[in-house]
Amino acid sequence: MRVELLTIGDELLLGDTINGNAAWMGRRLAESGIEVTRSVVVGDELDLIIAAVDEALGRADAVITTGGLGPTYDDLTRDALAKAAGVALIRDPTLERRLRARVAAADRPLAPMALRMAEVPEGAGLLGNSAGSAPGLRVALPGGVAYALPGVPFEMRTIMNEVVIPELVERAGAPQVARRTLRTAGVWESVIATRLAEVEALDGIKLAYLPSTGEVKIRITASGPDAVQRLSGAEELTRDLLGTLVYGTEDETLAGVVHRLLIERGRTVAAAESLTGGLIGAELTAVPGASKTYAGGMITYSTEMKHTLLGVPDDLLREHGAVHPDVAAAMAAGVRDRLEASYGVAVTGVAGPEPQDGHPVGTLYISVAGPGNEPTVISPRLTVPGASAEVRNVIRRLTVVHALELLRRDILGLDAEHGAGESEEDREEKG
Repeated sequence: MRVELLTIGDELLLGDTINGNAAWMGRRLAESGIEVTRSVVVGDELDLIIAAVDEALGRADAVITTGGLGPTYDDLTRDALAKAAGVALIRDPTLERRLRARVAAADRPLAPMALRMAEVPEGAGLLGNSAGSAPGLRVALPGGVAYALPGVPFEMRTIMNEVVIPELVERAGAPQVARRTLRTAGVWESVIATRLAEVEALDGIKLAYLPSTGEVKIRITASGPDAVQRLSGAEELTRDLLGTLVYGTEDETLAGVVHRLLIERGRTVAAAESLTGGLIGAELTAVPGASKTYAGGMITYSTEMKHTLLGVPDDLLREHGAVHPDVAAAMAAGVRDRLEASYGVAVTGVAGPEPQDGHPVGTLYISVAGPGNEPTVISPRLTVPGASAEVRNVIRRLTVVHALELLRRDILGLDAEHGAGESEEDREEKG
């Protein structure tokens, strides 16, 4: 079963709207063992849509379109599929009654143009849309089947989960492709790839490295009639080779994993932030149920506040300034004790774009103070090319990732640094 995705809309081509639908569909289809071979974006032009559908079904078994099912004149997906199938658009009485009832229930007048959403290509199957007005469509075409879904994300996801994916899985039969994603943080991509050479050599296994700011996801893809068994073996070997570098799987976040670990141990954390200005707290509180594990935070941006609020010794600040490992350690212990948390995590450094007090941009000290323990301090060297506000944003985001990863490792009783196996070049490149 090979599927292509076709997202439709001028707003996607012009960058006014991010194409999140294609990303979500690709991920869900992959999780379901359906192979997505191509993803295309076209504008609101009838001939372009028809050509894109025909081309997709010349290569794949099915094409899934999103967008163009609304009531306005630039919503052309229905028209394109009718023309591709060589049939007329007809008014479906059931859809019309449902549409009129929905509008009446909302106490709104029915605009005549809205009835376009009750028009379907003759012979098309209707895909129930419990989340909105426009149904999805299933249209049989000479090269395969086209599924047309609304562009509204919640409506599209509802129809995909309830109708389209179950149908495709049934048509595909036993999975020929299986995938798993493992997540790491604070380690350079080349280090991970070097460690996984043995996995790369396995038959029927393909690895993809998906880096983002401070993190690398490893997507393992197994193919063949025994794809599920192959995937299980490849994942086990990957975990053996990476060890504690793996912090989670699939959509797990680093903050979510930290929250889970704290819940399991009945512990809490507090944050003292300088250059990140509250980003660590924002990440931790984005997790549902964070009130059970996040005691609070202090944004001690100025040197004075580090002393006044966190109790960092005044003589230490006078001698070394705010950017120093001992300052980070004192901040972590201070916020832990003042907010009566189990752990304190603290960051201080230079985000840029200009150096500060003789420290280059990217100088960073991160500390975690655990229950009754002396604080642990790490100092990742963050080398980000350029000198702009964007560099500043990248360094701040990297700081958050490194801080949460240090916290995770401290909670688990692991070594603070996990760069074993890196070359000197890797260390320099990673920062």
